[in-house]
Amino acid sequence: MQDRLAVIEERLLERAGGQTELVTQAAQHIINAGGKRFRPVLVVLASHFGGEVDEEDLIRAALVVELTHVASLYHDDVMDDADIRRGAPSANRRWQNSVAILVGDFLFARASTTVAELGVDYVHLQAETFARLVHGQIAETIGPAEGEDPLAHYLDVVADKTGSLIATSALFGGMVSGASPEVLEALRQFGEDIGIVFQLSDDIIDITSDVTGKTPGTDLREGVPTLPTLLALRSTDPADARLQELIRSDLTEDADLAETIELLRRHPAIDEARAEVARRAGVARDRLGVLPEGPARTALEELCDQVVTRST
Repeated sequence: MQDRLAVIEERLLERAGGQTELVTQAAQHIINAGGKRFRPVLVVLASHFGGEVDEEDLIRAALVVELTHVASLYHDDVMDDADIRRGAPSANRRWQNSVAILVGDFLFARASTTVAELGVDYVHLQAETFARLVHGQIAETIGPAEGEDPLAHYLDVVADKTGSLIATSALFGGMVSGASPEVLEALRQFGEDIGIVFQLSDDIIDITSDVTGKTPGTDLREGVPTLPTLLALRSTDPADARLQELIRSDLTEDADLAETIELLRRHPAIDEARAEVARRAGVARDRLGVLPEGPARTALEELCDQVVTRST
């Protein structure tokens, strides 16, 4: 795993290279800032549930999902007007919004070139995944329709924006290994579920942690709904009136943001959110029951535990 991830890291930088120094520097900016490489890890682990694997195809599959993910981060930072990404100034701050958007497009193009080398089935799945990413971003931007449950709307957004690409990561690994249809479906379901859990745990960390590489309360300030805030807004306790008022405000003042974070950290919504993360992680773990036992399955099971642990 470590050897393969080292190769993937090197090839990521190669694929992000442009024809000018500016494009190369901007396109490698987020990659150089590091990251968990969760999607490539899933590709590699999922490749253990079939037959013999072509090493080059495996690397290509991992590159496709990570390039797609990194590209989406450039666009997300523009839409969120972010200042920091992975502990470094965001690309839209270091350069400008238009450059960040175009660099994201460039990386999507690099992902498309790479997936074309894998074949039509991979191209089709990548295109469908990209459509879900965009659909989820539009749904998040527009917000829930009148009368729609905001929490249900948000979970649909998370499934499209995060779950879809992580599901594709697991599927790519299985496809490269020639896994059976039953195994592929289990990997897809596991990837979707663990992807949603991964994002919900990030929701909690955005409020509870001061060492994430992002400014605490970024989603709060940008008015992005998350699991803890939506749960807090559902409360009918009069004591929560101040917190609900703050959540619904623009939170441009640092003092207001700090007060909101402090109130949320003490609110039962955090424990409720953690319980939901643990429940969904259990569902994801159950998806693995059809997979052959061995180190790869054990590693996927441990991922379920790690996602829960990181939110506490």
